[in-house]
Amino acid sequence: MAKPDDRSDNAEKLQQMISNTEENIRESEDYLTAHAGEISAEEKATLEAKNERREESIEGYRAEIKDESSQA
Repeated sequence: MAKPDDRSDNAEKLQQMISNTEENIRESEDYLTAHAGEISAEEKATLEAKNERREESIEGYRAEIKDESSQA
């Protein structure tokens, strides 16, 4: 038997995901700053692209939170 769909804590989980993703962005930026002279242009571009995707994910999480709050 399938579990009932319990979304009561979705907004909280999404907010935690935002916080974790923002922390990953900061850590990546700190790494880029600290090792700017040591990393290749390719690695730098890869990390920057990854951070762009992370920003897009954050936007999606925020949209989901807004959607969850409008359904409550």
